[in-house]
Amino acid sequence: MKASFRFLEWQVYRDAKELFRLVHDIAGKLPKEIRYDLGGQIVRASSSVILNIAEGSGKRNDKELNRYIDIALGSLNETVAGVDLLLDNGFVAEEQFNAVIQRAGSIAKQLGGFKKKLL
Repeated sequence: MKASFRFLEWQVYRDAKELFRLVHDIAGKLPKEIRYDLGGQIVRASSSVILNIAEGSGKRNDKELNRYIDIALGSLNETVAGVDLLLDNGFVAEEQFNAVIQRAGSIAKQLGGFKKKLL
């Protein structure tokens, strides 16, 4: 049954889930005045990375998969930008930001590798 869901085997999918955990932890510790706005936005963006990788993996052709990879990359950029805003405003420690950047950079490289294979 697991073979029906090939994304479960992909390292990029597992890394995206780890990014989500990092972002969710950050959002959960934010003050209430921004937890539900920017905090919610970065949680949604990070979950979008995961969900677009999964959804794209089920598409029938490389052109469709490529489109979902592009969407995942856009959501990845949105996640990083949101955490950067939190850093600039003192809501996130430098080490938390660096952990997000490191994981996001790895995901971006992996997604870029997928795109190169598809083109």
